[in-house]
Amino acid sequence: MFGLLGNPVGHSLSPPMHEAAYDELGMDARYVTFEPEPDALPAALEGAAALGIAGLNVTIPFKRDVLDLVEPDDLALRIGAVNTVDLSGTPTGHNTDAEGVVRALERHEVSLEGTAVVVGAGGAGRAAAFALADAGMRVRIANRTVERAEELAEAVEGATAHPLSALDDLLADASVLVNATSVGMEEDATPVPATALHDGLAVLDAVYTPVETRLLRDAAAAGATTVDGAWMLLYQGVAAFERWTGREAPVDAMNAALRSRL
Repeated sequence: MFGLLGNPVGHSLSPPMHEAAYDELGMDARYVTFEPEPDALPAALEGAAALGIAGLNVTIPFKRDVLDLVEPDDLALRIGAVNTVDLSGTPTGHNTDAEGVVRALERHEVSLEGTAVVVGAGGAGRAAAFALADAGMRVRIANRTVERAEELAEAVEGATAHPLSALDDLLADASVLVNATSVGMEEDATPVPATALHDGLAVLDAVYTPVETRLLRDAAAAGATTVDGAWMLLYQGVAAFERWTGREAPVDAMNAALRSRL
């Protein structure tokens, strides 16, 4: 038994994605959702372990709180958030959002060399910044509130902080752009000027509803490589599955199940 901790979780696309993996591999397993109240989180984790649940994904609003309730690995500790808990022994915490960024880009044959620009300094921005820096890229962080970008840049080796107004200059020689904000989810908007995009760029938008955002349309028009947010969602799930089971994930089956719900 595996599952998801969050509140609310009714909208989650993780259950069909993971269930498709179990079906494809003929595993006797199930993935269920749990919606504890915030003050019941410690008891929920203890209960899951006592019941023999093998692993949990963690989503809003618990990613930071879980950090204090498990033994986080180095990456989760640096990012400051846990989205995957392994309950096979002592509860350990991991952050597969970072791996989701890297594997989504690699799936599209994007070279992780040179300079990356991350727009946003929240949870997704933190995961992207650490992931790309660890992969060897120079990271520039742009955020509406520059102070938050500066705080993140101090924690990420070699990173620099900038206002959104600097995006034209920041992207001129960049090879990767990650939008880690929610801009484009609720309205047909983009955090990045279309004039800043170019054909030497790979653009990953963490937004996956809609799958094709205005940013990705602008990027395609500029000749850039585009990577929609469903790839990041897919690969964070793939990484969790592989960590829990020790088996290679059936990526195509998980991807088909995910995209059938978008």
